[in-house]
Amino acid sequence: MKRWIYIFSIFIFMNCSFEKPTLFSEEALNDTFKELDGNEIIFQQILDKHEGKTILIDVWASWCADCITGIPTVKTLQQEFPEVVFLFLSEDRTEAAWKRAIEKYKIEGEHYYMITGHDGPFGEFLNSNWIPRYMVIDKNGNIKLFKAKSAKDKRIKEALK
Repeated sequence: MKRWIYIFSIFIFMNCSFEKPTLFSEEALNDTFKELDGNEIIFQQILDKHEGKTILIDVWASWCADCITGIPTVKTLQQEFPEVVFLFLSEDRTEAAWKRAIEKYKIEGEHYYMITGHDGPFGEFLNSNWIPRYMVIDKNGNIKLFKAKSAKDKRIKEALK
């Protein structure tokens, strides 16, 4: 009997929500973001602009100490992988804080403000209880790395190669 309980437990564990998606949900793709110039854009349009390219997504906020600590590592990745598109998606509480942080930390790349925030469709898709959050999207538009919590995570470089 113990053996069956053990096997059943393993089966349940393996089939629970630990699956890492390889594509974005329809809801996440249709979530609205704001560009630096104030225009609104849906996430699918952001991805479409970079079709055929590798993308690193950095979900961050100016109030997040770990996010700020990771910026130098991200800048190093930008130098090492100049062909990669770097998208910075901000969970800041205000647009003003978001824009100030970009200037203060001289963050290069494409910047978008998550209008719906952590609880919106994109945030729910991430199912994240922690930022920063790094993702890598391959040239075919598939999610190659779904969840890295540190810019120093070795899986990021592996996914970018």
